[in-house]
Amino acid sequence: MKWDKLIKERSHQSGISENLSARLELLADFLERIIEDKEDKKFLELLVAFPKIAHKAFDEEDEDALAKLETVVRDLSTDQIAQFLRYFTVFFHLMNSQEQREITRINHERAMNTGPDSPRSESIAEAVYHLKEEGFSADEAAEVIAKLDIQPTITAHPTEARRHSVLIKQQHITEMIEHFKSDDLTPDERKALTLDIFNEIYLLLATDEVRTERVTVEDEVENGIFYFRNAIWQTIPILYDDLHNAFEMYYDEVPDFDTILRYRSWIGSDRDGNPNVTPEVTWQTILEQRKNVMELYLEELDDLRRYLSISQNKFEISDELAASLERDEQEDPLSGRYQRLYNQEPYRRKVTHMMHKLQHQLKMTKTGRPNEVLEEAQKYHASDFTNDLELISKSLEESGLECVASQGKLRHLRVRAQTFGFHLAALDIRQHSEKHEAAVAELLEVGEVTDEYRSLSEEEKVQLLTKELKNPRPLSPVQAHLDENTSQMLEVFDIIDQMLMLDKNSFGNYIISMTHGVSDMLEVLILAKETGLWSYDDGKVESTIDVVPLFETIEDLEECGRLMSEIYESPVYKKQLSARNNLQEIMLGYSDSNKDGGYWMANWALEKAQRNLGDVCRDYEVDFRLFHGRGGTVGRGGGRSNQAILALPPVSNNGRIRFTEQGEVISFRYSLAPITRRHLEQIVNAMIRVTISEQSEMQQQSQFDETMEQLAVASMKGYRNLIDDKNFWSWYTAKTPIEHISRLPIASRPVSRGSAKAADFENLRAIPWVFAWTQVRYNVPGWYGIGEALQQMLQKEGMLGQLQQWYEEVIFFKTVLDNAQREMARTHIPTANTYHDIDDGTFHNRITEDFDKAEDAIKQITGQDELLDINPVIKKSIRFRNPFTYPLNMMQTELLDRWRDKADVENANEEKLREALFLSINGVAAAMQSTG
Repeated sequence: MKWDKLIKERSHQSGISENLSARLELLADFLERIIEDKEDKKFLELLVAFPKIAHKAFDEEDEDALAKLETVVRDLSTDQIAQFLRYFTVFFHLMNSQEQREITRINHERAMNTGPDSPRSESIAEAVYHLKEEGFSADEAAEVIAKLDIQPTITAHPTEARRHSVLIKQQHITEMIEHFKSDDLTPDERKALTLDIFNEIYLLLATDEVRTERVTVEDEVENGIFYFRNAIWQTIPILYDDLHNAFEMYYDEVPDFDTILRYRSWIGSDRDGNPNVTPEVTWQTILEQRKNVMELYLEELDDLRRYLSISQNKFEISDELAASLERDEQEDPLSGRYQRLYNQEPYRRKVTHMMHKLQHQLKMTKTGRPNEVLEEAQKYHASDFTNDLELISKSLEESGLECVASQGKLRHLRVRAQTFGFHLAALDIRQHSEKHEAAVAELLEVGEVTDEYRSLSEEEKVQLLTKELKNPRPLSPVQAHLDENTSQMLEVFDIIDQMLMLDKNSFGNYIISMTHGVSDMLEVLILAKETGLWSYDDGKVESTIDVVPLFETIEDLEECGRLMSEIYESPVYKKQLSARNNLQEIMLGYSDSNKDGGYWMANWALEKAQRNLGDVCRDYEVDFRLFHGRGGTVGRGGGRSNQAILALPPVSNNGRIRFTEQGEVISFRYSLAPITRRHLEQIVNAMIRVTISEQSEMQQQSQFDETMEQLAVASMKGYRNLIDDKNFWSWYTAKTPIEHISRLPIASRPVSRGSAKAADFENLRAIPWVFAWTQVRYNVPGWYGIGEALQQMLQKEGMLGQLQQWYEEVIFFKTVLDNAQREMARTHIPTANTYHDIDDGTFHNRITEDFDKAEDAIKQITGQDELLDINPVIKKSIRFRNPFTYPLNMMQTELLDRWRDKADVENANEEKLREALFLSINGVAAAMQSTG
């Protein structure tokens, strides 16, 4: 059987769409022809046979087939395994891209079938339609939109195993295959396109799938900017077009909307556990962002200049624009060429002046020299740029060209200018609370205040810090010799000062990891005071930074409401809030809470934390924004963002939200503009809906809370019993490829807080923790513990009916349960069982037992025959992928066995074996569409 025929057969068996199947068959045909050209006949036969044997072995539970698969893999050389891994991985990567294209096709098809009375589900039009149906007037609906403050935050967390070059090639191949399917190609065009596709796949196969060197922070910055320059840049104006069109459709009028969505970034500024993020790196990051956004503006302005070919002989310009042009001419006269070309075209002259100003800014930004960059920056601010665009727009309106001003190129550029400014995305700085404490302790010591700060009680620390904040003198003498941590900490605050001088919007917030007490907040203010960013004078605080606590552990989430009450009671912090528009941002950590307490406890602790924080902030009349540190996988808070928003407790909904976009989630959501648009419109839709939702008490709220608490406690008990077992860590490190994940050069940040190696459970970061579980198909962080907990609950009389009712009526409960079953559907216990075990199967049996209990409970509660019946598209995709994924796991298992055989490693090429293991990790990640 040929590979494309195998794809067709598997497509039919799994039930994936005909459109996707046709694309995959075409892709398989191209790959097969390349394999025929590059490999021998036996290689291709085995490549086709692997999925068929694996399907029999695992899906049909054929022990003879399993034995045959193990034997075939065992007989392959490491080089042969690596080559098979390359082809399977390329196939999965390209399949993932084809699935994205299928999503855009389906969304487009649905959009074609909509109308005023049937807007597309989860669209901006649907949200505005809902406002209209609920009786909101145009002004009232506009007020709802005005409340929105949405801030996606791009992070560099190491969960994208693919290289940037691989991502680009995948996109090109996917686009060409899409074009190849069209019927309007001439024979010569089809022949040329065929050659292009072959060449691109050849190049993809010739490109290292895994980086040979560990990623630098600079690499991460470049990768992040790629998404801003492409899909994000293209999509942002379209969102406002959607908003305008929706209001025009349902209200027949279009208000002026302020910016409702801005991006932030941690790339190049997140210092927690990453020694490679130095103050200099952060400064260079903001300059790199500034350079890129100005280059984008210059391209847009050049296009706008060609577009605005309006003669002053036919349309007069406003007095304000005329005065502005006169000032521009005095400050920086245009060359004779431009004066001649645009003598009668004032709009083109104005745009040319704007371009010249940006070119001066760009030239100086590229030097990177702080003093010169800062001096030049004062000559033309982002606000000046947006004012100039506004000036052009108003002049067009006054002269009767409202259509040119209110739609198209000019309005899109105005939206981008208001969204991205000259900074592209505000950089947050994050650091661990222990680092602040150590720095402040040394400053207090050199300032001769105390040399015992770290041994003080929390109450004593708060008293001392409050006193020092009110004292105008600095703690550290100029000549004081400070240790590296303290010196670099102060340098960071100096960089913040420079960023604020460069552009007040370039710096976001200062985030404190592992916030445990009020002192953690005040210590950051001490450091800000030491560097001139914070002052206390005559009872009044002047502050240029916002300090954000990050609550991550289960204990901290339980205590966060009480802690914020204490913070709001602090007299000096009250003045800090007053200086910062009475707005407090609070971050919640989804990854560490899950790693600490397991899946259900983490979700319930986060739910309670949001309720408590919403109540406390409202009680103290503090405006607030919750910042959700969500990862890509369910085990780290992943899942559909709009569903997560809809599941938030009403008391925490005030129109403001932040959430992280991490790792492979970034490449999925921001590689293609149509996917980006769908993602963002779903978020805006959800935010509109929750912002207008009434805070009504759920019937049986107390019973619901009590039940959720019992489930959380029982689930956490089961989870902790597993990971706290004295033999667990040795089993986990032997069972999973965590050792090799820790060496995978996919990020600048170490996988462990303690060192660059996965030293122990406590120091291992949540990302590699989840990554390793995903590789072996257990997916433990996304569900484990809920089996026993749910079964205990179902033993209670009448509880099944109650849980079924809550599943239908309570979004939080439904979301948590559905996310768990999605992870369970991707789990494959038989595959996990093939990995090396150092015990008698005790841990595997414990995991299997809880899985079976969870599966049974979920099917009872949801009324499904099988897991994920509620989401047939994902279910079919998993079913299609499994036979192609099993061989990857089997090859990884064999490679791990070879690695453990020290004699074999010594006799073979260790580097070659390590590379093959990296390829296997990359391949399984592609097949699972998930890392950490």
